[in-house]
Amino acid sequence: MARGASPGVRLVRKVSSTRTFARLAPRLVPAVDRAVHRLTRGRVLLSSRMLPGLVLTARGARSGLTRRTPLACLPEGTDAAGWLLVGSNFGRPDHPAWTANLLAHPDAEVNWKGTDVPVTARLLAGEERDAAWREVVAFWPPYATYQARIGREIRLFRVTRR
Repeated sequence: MARGASPGVRLVRKVSSTRTFARLAPRLVPAVDRAVHRLTRGRVLLSSRMLPGLVLTARGARSGLTRRTPLACLPEGTDAAGWLLVGSNFGRPDHPAWTANLLAHPDAEVNWKGTDVPVTARLLAGEERDAAWREVVAFWPPYATYQARIGREIRLFRVTRR
């Protein structure tokens, strides 16, 4: 997606890299995604019109309660055998809560194109993370902007079907 992107995609990349977007998006984008996903019975995830997306269902790290989080993802394999999930939090200083949930409870579920899929998540590190990071930045360059403006390393997970 990085090369030859349409003017609309280039505009969204530019806007999504701003600090204003980082302040507003964490509340607005997931709320709209959850509502549309619920109303369409899992058939539509609005943000996936720009990037592939899924809804992650994981147990809360502290509460143990079920948490549903719409996320952009990078599908891996031709039949989406797995996904890369990027804990960018829109370039905000703290890790998103869903990453702590996966660290505490790696067995989860994703709703991919209306189908619930049991998955296991694994935090990537070292060379494996470096290679995956290059893939996600090539796919969506604003991730590099987010990483450059925060002091933490963005968590990157590989989520595979169980």
